[in-house]
Amino acid sequence: MTNLVRRSLLRAAAAAPVAGALGFPAIVRAAAPQYVFKYGNNLPLTHPLNVRAKEAADQVKEQSKGRMEIRIFPNNQLGGDTDMLAQVRSGGIEMFTPSALVVSTLAPVAAINAIGFAFNDYSQVWSAMDGKVGAYVRAAMAKAGLESFEKMWDNGFRETTSSSRAIANASDMRGLKIRVPVSPLSIDMFKGLGAAPTSLQFSEVYSSLQTHIVDAQENPLPIVQVAKLYEVQKYCSLTNHIWDGFWFVLNQRAWQKLPKELQGITSDAFNQAALRQRDDVRKLNDAAVADLQGKGLSINRPSPDTFRAALRQANFYSDWKGRFGNEAWSLLESYTGKLA
Repeated sequence: MTNLVRRSLLRAAAAAPVAGALGFPAIVRAAAPQYVFKYGNNLPLTHPLNVRAKEAADQVKEQSKGRMEIRIFPNNQLGGDTDMLAQVRSGGIEMFTPSALVVSTLAPVAAINAIGFAFNDYSQVWSAMDGKVGAYVRAAMAKAGLESFEKMWDNGFRETTSSSRAIANASDMRGLKIRVPVSPLSIDMFKGLGAAPTSLQFSEVYSSLQTHIVDAQENPLPIVQVAKLYEVQKYCSLTNHIWDGFWFVLNQRAWQKLPKELQGITSDAFNQAALRQRDDVRKLNDAAVADLQGKGLSINRPSPDTFRAALRQANFYSDWKGRFGNEAWSLLESYTGKLA
């Protein structure tokens, strides 16, 4: 009897793996990715930049069959712009999306897209930045140790709001107390228009407008919405005075270690996502105009002609042409027409 029981137990034990394979789910551990890139940015998860970047990261993981993973850290989780720019250069993170004005601290020519009243519309913007101007800037960033994808991501045209008057032409800028970011180019442009620019951190903008430390500010419209600046402003002038975008930059050493196949998969995914993000931002801006009108802002659309004329007279264009150099400036004017 004892032998019979022992033989039954042995047969059951031998059959157990087969039963498990046939009847129960197996525990399979996914292989760890060979390459992990950390990507930091300063925008919330709901912003089109993060929505589309997540799509690109998922595409990379799928097409690389799990060999490559990109982990997203939004909303300044890894520090401010200056911190993240330093981290992507040192290798602390592998990917970052600075605005052109931020990356210009390393590659000064990167700010060339932010020349005042240079671009008439998005058609000119994307022709230049997907063309020779963008290629020139990418080469300058590469010399500073930053690789970058070919397609720039959109942050929108900057518009002007005011509590005192609508801005219909350049003369309306005279004496206007306007908040601008900490950017020499922005300060020079508004001084050239006769305004009184004041550099303040964005966290101070609402209270400064409310207490009339400044009477005006300039930003893309979705920022005017999110920050509720319409509560302390009466007029919104669609001046389109500066266009700025985000460069998708990468640590050069980390990028060059990737196999060519993974470089191609990653570049394709993020360049495709950039095109979708551009369309998202355009739709956001279109919707923002109607929304802000509904919230009580008076909207007007001034022509750029008087502003350009005032900046020429103030030598703004000729001064910045000298800073950027003849080659970069000629490339810009091949898309925008004569500025200086």
